[in-house]
Amino acid sequence: MLETRSAARLADLWDEAKAASMSEPERLLYRSNLLGSDKRITNYGGGNTSAKVTEKDPLTGEEVEVLWVKGSGGDVGTMKLDGFATLYMDKLTALKGLYRGPEHEDEMVGYLPHCTFDLNPRAASIDTPLHAFVPFKHVDHMHPDAIIAIAAAKDSKALTAQIFGDEIGWLPWKRPGFELGLWLEKFCRENPHAKGVILESHGLFTWGDTAREAYATTIRIINRAIEWFEAETGDKPTFGGAVHEPLPEAERRAIAARLMPAIRGLISADEHKVGHFEDSAAVLAFVGAKDFERLAPLGTSCPDHFLRTKIRPLVVDFDPAKPDVEETLAALPAAIEDYREGYAAYYARCKRPDSPAMRDPNAVVYLVPGVGMITFAKDKATARVSAEFYVNAINVMRGASSVSEYMGLPEQEAFDIEYWLLEEAKLQRMPKPKPLAGRIALVTGGAGGIGYAIAERFLREGAGVVLADIDDAALESAEAELSGRHSADLVRTVHLDVTREEDVADAFLHAAREYGGLDFLVSNAGISSSAPVEDTELSMWNRNMDILSTGYFLVARAAFRLMKAQGIGGSIVFISSKNGLAASPNAAAYCTAKAAEIHLARCLALEGAEFGIRVNTVNPDAVLRGSKIWSSEWREQRAAAYNMAPDELEEHYRKRSLLKRSVYPEDVAEAAYFFVSDMSAKSTGNIVNVDAGNAQAFTR
Repeated sequence: MLETRSAARLADLWDEAKAASMSEPERLLYRSNLLGSDKRITNYGGGNTSAKVTEKDPLTGEEVEVLWVKGSGGDVGTMKLDGFATLYMDKLTALKGLYRGPEHEDEMVGYLPHCTFDLNPRAASIDTPLHAFVPFKHVDHMHPDAIIAIAAAKDSKALTAQIFGDEIGWLPWKRPGFELGLWLEKFCRENPHAKGVILESHGLFTWGDTAREAYATTIRIINRAIEWFEAETGDKPTFGGAVHEPLPEAERRAIAARLMPAIRGLISADEHKVGHFEDSAAVLAFVGAKDFERLAPLGTSCPDHFLRTKIRPLVVDFDPAKPDVEETLAALPAAIEDYREGYAAYYARCKRPDSPAMRDPNAVVYLVPGVGMITFAKDKATARVSAEFYVNAINVMRGASSVSEYMGLPEQEAFDIEYWLLEEAKLQRMPKPKPLAGRIALVTGGAGGIGYAIAERFLREGAGVVLADIDDAALESAEAELSGRHSADLVRTVHLDVTREEDVADAFLHAAREYGGLDFLVSNAGISSSAPVEDTELSMWNRNMDILSTGYFLVARAAFRLMKAQGIGGSIVFISSKNGLAASPNAAAYCTAKAAEIHLARCLALEGAEFGIRVNTVNPDAVLRGSKIWSSEWREQRAAAYNMAPDELEEHYRKRSLLKRSVYPEDVAEAAYFFVSDMSAKSTGNIVNVDAGNAQAFTR
């Protein structure tokens, strides 16, 4: 069955009582969000919807017809009203008189801004003429797996007629644009009773006189395709049947965590990439099937799928019957270089005189038999969405090959879409990446005051962050807050006791599997204790050493291993303490452990330099606000050491400092950001004190 969710049929989710009180644009948005809520209807960012609405012209006060259509780059499932472009229909119609034919197709896009209604800043997409020229009030263009499976079949025209009769028409492949809009208009005029059309290798257009009618038709047509495939395929084995059974889940995930950093290192020379791992049933069935090696090189058919997944995936040479990860790792450099050379040859074969320069030649999709699919892109969200698109492509290949022969997009057509000048212009308009975009950080003690502030700072600059902490409740709260403020794609959590070697190993495997590797480690987990030396129990001494010295060693060792496996350097920041440089009364265990951290960082800076791994230290002092340490008995213990009440302590530390200022978690976060950013690219083995000034802690 062609589906990405467990329920086989699409539900009609329209609520007429809810829709009745809406304006026409609001009903369009309602319809759009309903359609985009199900990946079986369209993928993220794919498809578009429109409505032709009568509005008052702000210039003349007269009633005019306005096309509301999803703007460029939007997503129908999550968009708001401001995601629609609005254009005068009479001006769009007038463009037909300026059209000089298919060879001048792209120049028509430049006229679309001249058709803008009410100064709407939302840019109109290349699909605007397709909606404008269909002579119905409401139009849906979706990319359902079940429909694209028909559209991508060798005999898709005959299948369309067999399944839908004359209710749904068929048009041959044509790149979206003005000419295809005219084709759709001609089809509608010649087939007035048709409810839609399938575009070869592309998707589905449906229409209606009302928003409700258009939505119902879209759902009904997709369901008919799903039902037809069920009846035709039955229990027939997919992709020719299985030749490899999937490895157990734990083994799959462990192998992915080994492969991803190696791949990431090999493809991140010019731009750091972020990974995503997918081992859904659809993926595992595909990579373990008899027809896998024949189908995978064909690439995808739908333009939306192709733009996200490149001309074809890279199939990783791995035998799940005789799993040898080391052999696979050894073969990766040659395989990736071979893919690059193949991509360069594809570019050379297909380029036009005015084609943009060749872009990143590395694969986006990596398929591993018995294990699953790995995708890499400029950020986690793009890598995840690319995986979703390739799952859509798998579903399409499954359907098409089960009833006919699957046809990928012809190479030249694929190139002309990938290197379309209009697509290039869209890429050039994209905002400049944030400073830490494509970077991955792991922060120990990440749910506490300083760790949380560091995570917040890194996230603000575009990094993906793994919060590691022993406090599961605090982790859950931190994840919810940070994901809500930034993005769920950018935040992961893992339980970590830094004194447990197996916990540390699992945490770094988690980072590798979730994001593809690691660029920054901030070692921040900590405790505190205070007692005169004669009252310091051995257990207290050992606990300080276990967490603050051994714990820092264990996470740094794991970071070194992962960073060296990537081969693209990295940055490690120890959050130590002023007490590592300046002795304090009644804190021998704590001060000694903190001093050990500082010296460990210096040693690691020596070892890491040749691999581009920088190691630096931040020494805070008296960061009371938001700190779990200072909310414990440590506050009372330090107050007792200075013979004062606990609530007097913060003011005492402020007055004691040279600058007479309090130190906050955000101040420490700034120092950590400095050490992981390019601002400190030539800095290693250094210490920055964030203590508002303490002469005893001056480094000498």
